[in-house]
Formats: sequence, structure tokens, C-alpha cells
Amino acid sequence: MKVYISADIEGITGTTSWSETELNAPDYQLFQKQMTREVEAAIAGAIAGGATEILLKDAHDSARNLDISNLPINCKVIRGWTYDPMCMVAGLDESFDRAVFIGYHSKGGSERNPLAHTLCTYADVKINGEYASEFLINTYAAALHGVPVSFVSGDVGLTEEIQAVNEHIVTFATKEGIGNATISVSPQLTIMETKRLVESSMKVPRTALQVTLPEHFRVELIYRDHTRAYRNSFYPNAKFKPHNTVEFMTNDFYEVLRVLQFLT
Repeated sequence: MKVYISADIEGITGTTSWSETELNAPDYQLFQKQMTREVEAAIAGAIAGGATEILLKDAHDSARNLDISNLPINCKVIRGWTYDPMCMVAGLDESFDRAVFIGYHSKGGSERNPLAHTLCTYADVKINGEYASEFLINTYAAALHGVPVSFVSGDVGLTEEIQAVNEHIVTFATKEGIGNATISVSPQLTIMETKRLVESSMKVPRTALQVTLPEHFRVELIYRDHTRAYRNSFYPNAKFKPHNTVEFMTNDFYEVLRVLQFLT
């Protein structure tokens, strides 16, 4: 069984401030280590559940966060950004049996995590009228290749969203955001439960995990800065809408990924 793992940091246990998420920032090292531990737990769970080959994507900021020194020999890792539209799930294709997302977080505009955002911090993303999370975008990206997501860890707001999308996707809530604060579980509990739940998620039937792509996509990028919105409205087939919004419509989700790649 071939498994893809994408790892972010804003949903890792304990992260609360941006200074805890940025390479070389003074508060970063502790949470870099926790991110690595949670990813290692996911890898161990996937192998225990039958994975024979794993591709790991470091998918936060510089994409150079994880300590890879203890990765098992059947795991490859993508560090840095490929700059193709698959972005946080670069390298994922139809050869994979399922995907796992570690340390994901609530969508931009959400009050459920102080670090909530979607792809960037200067714009929010809507798809078909609803604010979209990186979980949803990357789950749809996986669905383009027929690959289901079996497990996701992150904040409570995200796990609630996931249950509304597909109740068969296994989740673990690392923390809950309140204002500019978080209430987190024990880091050791996250490590233990991530391994256990990823292993169990390997046994959920693929058909139960599949998420169906909508037939049509209306993407709205809502910028903080009207000048950025105006400039980006000249992207092919995009248009400017009042109050700093660029709208783009397509029937092809890969084109959604392409517009997000260039306009966020």
C-alpha cells in the first residue's frame, strides 16, 4: 500500500503564535520538534496499517521544517516547493492508495484557531460560496487522482468541518482556539493517538473515504488590499468584484489549483 502524507504546522499541538511557526524565529524550535514527532507517529501508524511505501511532503512555509534523520527507509520526503499547482500535495498521483494530513488548521476567517488562514494571510478563499480550508482544497486535489484522505489531525474547528464533508475520514483534535489563545491536549497524547488512528484509518474502505468533486467551481479570492485584487483580476478568465474580490469560474478543479497557485 502506498501512502501520501502532507504536513503543516498551524494545527500541530500547542502552536498558538506565528513566532512558533516560522523558520529561525526564537519560539520555533520546540514546535518544529513537535511537528516532526507527530509526522513520525503518522508514518509509524501508516506502516503498522500496511503501508509499504510513503511519500512525505513538508508543506509549511519554507517547506524545510521537519527533521528527516529518523525517517524509515521506505519513506521519501519532498522538501521545498516544486511550484506546481498541486502545492501542498505535490507529487500525489493515482498510484497512491490514500493520503494523510498532519497539523492542518481551520480555514481563513475562522475564529477556531489563532493561526487560521487559507494558503496565505492576505486573502481569504471561497469555493462555491463557502470559505474553503486547505484541507478541502487538498482533499479535492487528491480526488482529482482518485486518492481518498483517510486521516487528518488539527484543531477542533477543522475536525468539525471534516465530519461535515465525510464522516468516515478519521480525525484527531490537537487543540481548540479561543480568541488569541489555544487549549491543547498533551503532546504525548497526540503522538500516541496519531499512530493509533492513522493505523486504523488504513483499514477504512477507500469507497467510504472518497469525496466527490463538484461539477462546477466558483472561486472568490477576497483580498485585504484592493490594489492586489485589481492587479490579479487580469488573470485569464478572472474578473474584479467590488470589495477587493477576484472571481474565477471553471468546471476543472486543476484550474482552481492553478489560479490559487498564481493569485495567493
